[in-house]
Amino acid sequence: MPAMSDSRVIPANDYRRERWKNGLGWTREIARSHPSEDWDWRLSIAEIEHSAAFSTFDGVDRELVLLQGQGVRLAFDDGEAALLTLPGERHRFAGERALRGELIDGPTHDFNLMWRRDRIGAELLVRPLVGSMLFFTAPGETWALHLMSGQAQFDRSTGLPPLWQGDTALLVGGQTRSRYMLDGGGQLLAMRLTPLAPAQEGLQ
Repeated sequence: MPAMSDSRVIPANDYRRERWKNGLGWTREIARSHPSEDWDWRLSIAEIEHSAAFSTFDGVDRELVLLQGQGVRLAFDDGEAALLTLPGERHRFAGERALRGELIDGPTHDFNLMWRRDRIGAELLVRPLVGSMLFFTAPGETWALHLMSGQAQFDRSTGLPPLWQGDTALLVGGQTRSRYMLDGGGQLLAMRLTPLAPAQEGLQ
């Protein structure tokens, strides 16, 4: 299938470690839709080593998921607060909102999904992986699968290597609808990233 030639597994040790935009922390970038700063979506793992202000991103929506650690409190400047204390707990918010990440008891690792709201529709699911799961990619669509724990393997016909804890698979839609079967055990973050139609972008 043409789409499968563009799909790939990114091992955890291939993630690129870099500073936050505001310089107050570190992140491990997994992937972005385009190599330039004008990406449509971006996946990374924030390493929060001390309580600090988060970077802001205009025109971007975000979803943060606790992966490891005792938890973090997202304290927004407008008074809202969200507490993430268990792996898999998450919070979605606008990238323009100013906030501070306050650690509960020691450092955390947090999955960070970001997308430009005028270009991409994003859905994030936290699911136990018990046996087999099927994923279908429509033309132009991408599924990003991050294995929080456990191990898994794709159907042999995909040509994709196994997933180990911390790895991420990108299932890229081609010109036709494609089917992927993932089998294994553990906990999975599954993200569907869909380009918005021109009408949804507000184009005239």
